[in-house]
Amino acid sequence: MILQWSVINSAYYFTSITSVALLDCWTIAWVILLTWIFLGTKYSLWQFLGAALCGLGLCLVVLSDVGVGGGGGSNPLLGDILVIGATIFYALSKVGEEFCVKKTSLLEVLAMIGLFGTLFSLIEIAIFERKTLEAVTWSAELILTFVGNTVGILLFYTLTPLILQASGTTLFNLSLLTSDMWVVLIRIFFYQQPVEWLYYVSFAVVGVGLLIYSKTEKSPSLPQEPEHGIPNPQYQLVHEQASIDV
Repeated sequence: MILQWSVINSAYYFTSITSVALLDCWTIAWVILLTWIFLGTKYSLWQFLGAALCGLGLCLVVLSDVGVGGGGGSNPLLGDILVIGATIFYALSKVGEEFCVKKTSLLEVLAMIGLFGTLFSLIEIAIFERKTLEAVTWSAELILTFVGNTVGILLFYTLTPLILQASGTTLFNLSLLTSDMWVVLIRIFFYQQPVEWLYYVSFAVVGVGLLIYSKTEKSPSLPQEPEHGIPNPQYQLVHEQASIDV
């Protein structure tokens, strides 16, 4: 996860914000491919349609916000390659996390995320961010900003395993696309900034895509009922053992 954020932050130096936002949608494609290969997840045509609509909605937001040109960049090709590489790392981390939450306990997954996340973050700060941290001029406003960011990240990583266990990586990443939409509400109500009408169309498109995908998502298979009233041998042995004990 840390490697993914480091790579995608580096991409901003070489390519435009439009390219970063649009290519970031490749995460959905990698997640679908990886869950199909490693987790055996099956997808229907309706689910592919829902995923495509979500991607289209995000594209509309980006194009409306920064324009088709997107501001260029010093080395667009290198930046685009970095973004695609970052999406692969992110997809691998989330598919791996889904595998873990479905094979082990949620408590163990959360404990390991907290332990290794703290360890690697401290290493990264010591190597790359030490001078920047020493140069920071601390204030109450800055401390509150860090606290708010920490609380937000804590809630995100605490709730993520629950969502992955309940619905899977693909729906989780599709739902994350709506974060760009909620930014619009902040711009309207907190910063009093006008927004383009295309934002509302984008929000509707992403919502329809999520609805189509979630409604066509296959439910996990339930144990089959015994045929002709014949009880499962496992339960029959338990019943016989209970009778002997009595």
